[in-house]
Amino acid sequence: MSVDIDLLQRCDSLGDLPIDARQLITENAVLARVPGKTALFDCGDTCNSLALVVSGSVRVFTRSPAGREISLYRVNRDELCILTLSCLLGGDVYPAAGVTEDDVVAIVLPAPLFHRLVDEQRSFRTAVFHLFAQRLAGFMQLIDEITFRKLDRRLAAYLAQRAPELDESHQQIADELGSVREVVSRLLKQFEDRRWISISRRKIEVVDLETLKVYAADDG
Repeated sequence: MSVDIDLLQRCDSLGDLPIDARQLITENAVLARVPGKTALFDCGDTCNSLALVVSGSVRVFTRSPAGREISLYRVNRDELCILTLSCLLGGDVYPAAGVTEDDVVAIVLPAPLFHRLVDEQRSFRTAVFHLFAQRLAGFMQLIDEITFRKLDRRLAAYLAQRAPELDESHQQIADELGSVREVVSRLLKQFEDRRWISISRRKIEVVDLETLKVYAADDG
């Protein structure tokens, strides 16, 4: 499906491009619709296009040799994937995997179009490197969280951010926090015993939000 210029103008990331660049995109890019739970790329795959998400969400994650997952970031509406940008600019393969969390609509720029825009359009280059800077800051925060912050505090913060209710399995939460299901389940049970949360089948209700926030903020 082709991309119309009205849709492009509604995208903050690319809407400010000059008219000739927007025309180039509408003539060469495609509008893709991808069902939820679809693998978009995996570790070692070659990158041949860049997608701007119009709606939906893509989860980007890495795996340990034992198969344990840890979420790196999400690509949401009007965002580009930083690893895709890195692979296209550096000619590398993907170092992580990406999967759609729900139905995704995206404007897909083939690699030759991407490189032409980088070479010829200053505003496009500016947008690309601005995103790099944002994501780099996010990666540094993630490394700090995993390295220095205790898992129970990170779990408390995760629950507080998603209050009042989470419809996620213990395994999904473990994947988000870079842990294993057994450890997360044990901590959740401790939180339930303290009456901070209530656990039912595939659902967690936050009962004492303020206490969770205080606990999450305490690095002691």
